[in-house]
Amino acid sequence: MEYLLVLALVLGAIAVAALAGRGHQRKVLAAKEAELAPVRRLAAEDVTALGVELQELDLELAGQPLDAGANADYQRALDAYESAKAAADAMERPDDVRHVTEILEDGRYAIACVQARVAGEALPTRRPPCFFDPRHGLSVTDVPWTPTGGAQRDVPACALDAERVGAGADPDIRKVMVGSQRVPYWQGGPAYQPYARGYFGSFTTMDFMFMGLMFGAFGGFDAIGEIGEGLGEAVGGVGEGLGDMFDGFDF
Repeated sequence: MEYLLVLALVLGAIAVAALAGRGHQRKVLAAKEAELAPVRRLAAEDVTALGVELQELDLELAGQPLDAGANADYQRALDAYESAKAAADAMERPDDVRHVTEILEDGRYAIACVQARVAGEALPTRRPPCFFDPRHGLSVTDVPWTPTGGAQRDVPACALDAERVGAGADPDIRKVMVGSQRVPYWQGGPAYQPYARGYFGSFTTMDFMFMGLMFGAFGGFDAIGEIGEGLGEAVGGVGEGLGDMFDGFDF
């Protein structure tokens, strides 16, 4: 009888532990989904924006013959759109958005190349996207900008945002939902770090100081270190200067 009682207690304890484990697993999955959902929406919005740009490009090119280079760039832009859609659909964690924004950045550069070729102009220099909203496409210049409560920085901007900042107006900033508030994407928290890295992570040489500014918002130099372990050695003692540059930037 005692044996049966002990067995029942053991089986009961196992059942309780199993139920508790399932409950914990459900909570973990729910937390991951809650973290992923806003980033997934952000990626979908950016993919849609590229699709709209391609539609506008179709209208712009209607009736115009394309040479081999323009055709190749146009196909590259179309492929980027399809690849970005697939990558967005396949996202399983916030870090996956980096692959989406890397593709989108390449697609927008391809569009800029098509437009330059059709206009008979030189191919555009591959600059980072507009800091204020990467959907604005390639930046055309760096502008001095002072965030609320922070120090002035030079950041890459598209033509329209450069004009706004130059006139003393607010730039058109990409905002995301955090709780019940809309905040600039760089204030969205660690889940949005990969979003920025995908757009800006390939500009490690030309725009290292800008990358420090952006990734500093998400945990300092650890994020930069993920881009390449040897990057710190390559830039020598610039880290100390960058540390001073970050002071007062209110993310």
